[in-house]
Amino acid sequence: MPELPEVETVRRGLLKTVKGATIQSVSVKWPRIIQDGAGVDAFCQQMVGQTLETVDRRGKFLLLYWTHDGWISHLRMEGKWLVVPQEVAPDQYTHVIIDLTDGRSLRYHDVRKFGRIHRVARDEMPAAIDALNLGPEPEDLTVAYLQERLRRTNRVIKSVLLDQTVIAGIGNIYCDESLWLSQIHPERPANQLTAHEIGQLIAAIQSVISRAVVAGGTTIRTYQNTFGENGYFQLSLHAYGKDGEPCSRCGTPLIKTKVHQRGTTYCPYCQTLEGKHD
Repeated sequence: MPELPEVETVRRGLLKTVKGATIQSVSVKWPRIIQDGAGVDAFCQQMVGQTLETVDRRGKFLLLYWTHDGWISHLRMEGKWLVVPQEVAPDQYTHVIIDLTDGRSLRYHDVRKFGRIHRVARDEMPAAIDALNLGPEPEDLTVAYLQERLRRTNRVIKSVLLDQTVIAGIGNIYCDESLWLSQIHPERPANQLTAHEIGQLIAAIQSVISRAVVAGGTTIRTYQNTFGENGYFQLSLHAYGKDGEPCSRCGTPLIKTKVHQRGTTYCPYCQTLEGKHD
């Protein structure tokens, strides 16, 4: 958390609120968040006067394009970008304050301080994004591509889906939801999935992700968008966080286990290691 739908929601919020805004000053309260070869002081000084031209996304990474520089922002566990009036006092978890010339403030808020902002020159952004070594976006998945990736490994399917070099943007929430929807056991060896099952899995991933984006993401604990609002996809979850509850498809109580060191919830009747029930 945040995963692709939450990051995409933040991207859209930033475009709507601060695209075209110009930096008046920058203050960094927790220097480790800034990844800049020139240092934090240079980051603060050299960003002054730059205008935000657009905001893109690759997997779970936000890509902010300023006049001369680009930022690759990874929110990690609990990072947030918020836009507030400058007169609003920052709290103890506000670590980067970007005051804008229009009287507003773009602020990076992170309780755990795990998030990072990498600054590179605009012309270096393509290479920096390539260096992230991310797989295709969920919307670009094909059966041929995923079948080729899965046949090479005997890792369990959940482990593969969480691998950002295979598919960009999927985390624990949307992995559990996609496997539930496609009726695939999270511990099925990836190279045992049939082409038909792979097609169903892709359809499930694309459906879950697109619906979550429309809902503004999932708020389990602390996620909020740029406006400080919660997402609503948690109201549509069928598996994640539902252990012990009846499966909404067959009524069997859902089970929680650990896969790939991550809590994993699935239906023991709908999602079997042998494949789909007849």
